Amino acid sequence: MNVIALNGSPRKKNWNTVSLLEHALAGAASQGAETELVNLYDLQFSGCISCFACKRVDRKVRGVCAVKDDLTPVLERIAKADALILGSPIYYGTETAAMRACFERLCFPYNPYAVDGHCEFGRVIPTALLYTMNVPEEMIDSYGYRPHFAFMQRMLSAHFGPCEVMLCTDTLQYSDYGKYESAKFDGNAKGKRREEVFPQDCQRAYELGSRMARPLAG
Repeated sequence: MNVIALNGSPRKKNWNTVSLLEHALAGAASQGAETELVNLYDLQFSGCISCFACKRVDRKVRGVCAVKDDLTPVLERIAKADALILGSPIYYGTETAAMRACFERLCFPYNPYAVDGHCEFGRVIPTALLYTMNVPEEMIDSYGYRPHFAFMQRMLSAHFGPCEVMLCTDTLQYSDYGKYESAKFDGNAKGKRREEVFPQDCQRAYELGSRMARPLAG
């Protein structure tokens, strides 16, 4: 039983996205799963280069990206994983550049452009999307985020298996708001929320990871 989490945040220690992913993996480990956290910003890789090697009729292997870089062994491990979690902050309405590039390389080789829409991953595994964002929950709709979250959920579900989405909103961006231009935010309120609400978000992430691994343990 192997659960892999991909961290799409450039901030890799003690901050929002990675903390949620670590709690999700701890939840999976509580069910006996082996876990791995991959920090995408530690790797050198590109997004899809539109070479279409994964679509050639004479290809020797199916569902494999032809590009060779630091992401290649990660994709190979994901191909054997029992569950997959993608975590990313929201930058200008979408995932970070690293997560988006990874998502292209992860999904496109498994899509054979089949009329019936089938995927070549070949198995069904539980998946999850963990999103962190600076905006409060009541502003998600006005920013138009939900259609994108729903689209990504559909894509992961179609390629790999049922996908759960967890949103962590109104996050703390800076440890000291006095050092940065941020007049529209109340740093004290952000800090208070980090102390009082973020632990609840971490617990939700733990429970998500536990749920994902529980069917595997059974």
